[in-house]
Amino acid sequence: MARVLLVDDEVLVLRLFEAVLELEHHDVTTASNGTAAMAALANGTFDVVVTDIVMPDKEGLETIMEMRKLKPDLPIIAMSGGGRGSSADYLEMAAMLGARKTLAKPFSTQELLDAVSEVLRP
Repeated sequence: MARVLLVDDEVLVLRLFEAVLELEHHDVTTASNGTAAMAALANGTFDVVVTDIVMPDKEGLETIMEMRKLKPDLPIIAMSGGGRGSSADYLEMAAMLGARKTLAKPFSTQELLDAVSEVLRP
């Protein structure tokens, strides 16, 4: 079981991924943007972060940079469906900023579970 911080501004996506991760016995905390995610990170301990890139308020790339400064060893999985640019561009930048794994939306729930397992392996 891992403590997962899940960040996405789309409520349906957030609830779906939360349910999938909880079915695998992960303890999930959710946030709807980078500002809320940073507040959760300041108040809790997590084993992995799964974050969307394109979000209002504080987007994912900025959030990843702040998380890297605060917790350099925390595994981060970035996910994106694009936005104004292509998801590949956003995800490539996320990887350069320190995301250990990237997922292009849409992806299967099994791909999410596999990514979480992969980044948690020692």
